[in-house]
Amino acid sequence: MIVNVLSIAGSDPSGGAGIQADIKAISANGGYAMAAITALTVQNTQGVRDVRLVDPAFVAAQVAAVFDDIRVDAVKIGMLGTAEITAAVAGVLAGRRVPVVLDPVMVAKGGDRLLAADAVAALRAHLLPLCDVLTPNLPEAADLLGESEAVDRRGMEVQARRLLALGPRAVLLKGGHLPGLDSPDLLASGDGMRWIEGARMATVNTHGTGCTLSSALAVHLARTGDAMAAALAAKVYTLAAIAGADRLSVGRGHGPTDHFSMMREPK
Repeated sequence: MIVNVLSIAGSDPSGGAGIQADIKAISANGGYAMAAITALTVQNTQGVRDVRLVDPAFVAAQVAAVFDDIRVDAVKIGMLGTAEITAAVAGVLAGRRVPVVLDPVMVAKGGDRLLAADAVAALRAHLLPLCDVLTPNLPEAADLLGESEAVDRRGMEVQARRLLALGPRAVLLKGGHLPGLDSPDLLASGDGMRWIEGARMATVNTHGTGCTLSSALAVHLARTGDAMAAALAAKVYTLAAIAGADRLSVGRGHGPTDHFSMMREPK
């Protein structure tokens, strides 16, 4: 069965992140992609220039319309922007029996804040308890916890436990910001903690990797119901997309990953 995955996120006109990356990653992993837009951004590979947020009720209406007509096998949540949009999304999802993957998009690679500071509390209160897998990077985890960023694996384990205590059923804490040649991720759940290893790739073309990973994870979570299996499959896919990134020629800043690298002719 082809699974249907709904992404709730902002738009990136350069195509590397946000809804555009989500649709590509969901499709590349064999799912059928649907989208509810939370924000329009003015951005390219060099940074975010402006943001226009969608009315919270309209965001909720988009989500409700999809559920009213279509079987939704998983929901992936990305950029929400404000406390009001966060609460609206939580309200329309509450009570629905569907796996939810939350990528807490807070700050763009260029340093632009994409989630208002006062919305962090709303995220913790309203969405984390609905979440099956939370996928923060280290700065996002620190922001959610109000702590300093983890700098080693021990610190990641401590923060993963604290994030679990906020309500999600599993946390995939991404270690790409750690120093060194490795880029390990940590999956924490009620069953314990497991490390997912990965080598760091020498490229600046990593725009949208968080969107890509979480969207791929949502597809595999819908398909298997197993957070660990989904995280492993998503990691393999994302590493392949990063490995193919330098074959693209998109922009002069942090370019996108190649979501369809598996379809390209060999070099």
